[in-house]
Amino acid sequence: MNTLKQGLKVGLQTTWTLGKIIFPITLIVTIIGYTPLMDWLTTLLSPLMGFIGLSGEAAIPLVLGNILNLYAAIGAMLTMDLTVKEVFILAVMLSFSHNLIVESAVAKQVGVKIWIMVVVRIGLALFAAWAINLFWQGGGERAQYGFVPAAGDEAVAGWGAIVLQGVESAFFGIVQLAVIVIPIMIFIQIMKDLKWLDVFSKWMSPFTRVLGIKENTSTTLAAGLVFGLAYGAGVMIQAVKEDGVSKKDLYLVMIFLVACHAVIEDTLLFAPLGIPLWPLLLIRLVTAIVLTIAVAVIWNRLEKKQEARDSSWNTGTGG
Repeated sequence: MNTLKQGLKVGLQTTWTLGKIIFPITLIVTIIGYTPLMDWLTTLLSPLMGFIGLSGEAAIPLVLGNILNLYAAIGAMLTMDLTVKEVFILAVMLSFSHNLIVESAVAKQVGVKIWIMVVVRIGLALFAAWAINLFWQGGGERAQYGFVPAAGDEAVAGWGAIVLQGVESAFFGIVQLAVIVIPIMIFIQIMKDLKWLDVFSKWMSPFTRVLGIKENTSTTLAAGLVFGLAYGAGVMIQAVKEDGVSKKDLYLVMIFLVACHAVIEDTLLFAPLGIPLWPLLLIRLVTAIVLTIAVAVIWNRLEKKQEARDSSWNTGTGG
């Protein structure tokens, strides 16, 4: 009973912490979607599209996906006459870079700088698009969409209706967050009390060692991979408090998760576009592993250089 109470308490605290960020941002972004700012952003990005193998109109789902979410981006793509290559490029870009405002603000609560999150995610999206456009010579046929999800794009007239829609979106976003986060926290509390977490960490230890991080990050990795960046951040907030996760491990885990998170949901969301899903998943996973290992290696070398400088400085002072 105490385990359930503690898990519920932590889950509610985490939902409150993240909800205070998600609610106002969702409301503001929804309102912005009905202003000329959205058109301005689309026009601004259009010249970049040709460089990464996309037509000018492809800027619309990119803007929608990065400012709003994947649902909005995919809904827009389903209305466009795109090639298979364009659809795949958009899917890869959006899998790396979506919902930037909310997810970056949530990650900030963990202790990761927002600009690092944004630069890594947008950088990965642009590099992946450039590489696919450069090396894949096929995919010129018109895309055949698998199925179209139920539309929810009723016309919204008047600022009152727009604000109401924003409030509804924000409210249901918090409800969805609570429905996912609270059971996760209760389950994690049960795992801790029954010592299952130690066993799970040992199972994950070969993978975490490959990435250059410690075993106490394994729960966060699993939560982020399965449930998403925001929910992984919620687990990380608790892990930082209870498990003494270092700043280095904190950044490495979040770098991994910004490249590859919510692998089941985010990947399946692209099914209506009729593209092969396994390559999309493998690109995200391989990129996350390679990027995290590279950052860990560079970080370790910089630490050793700093230790060597400190040691020589101390020796010189002592002399």
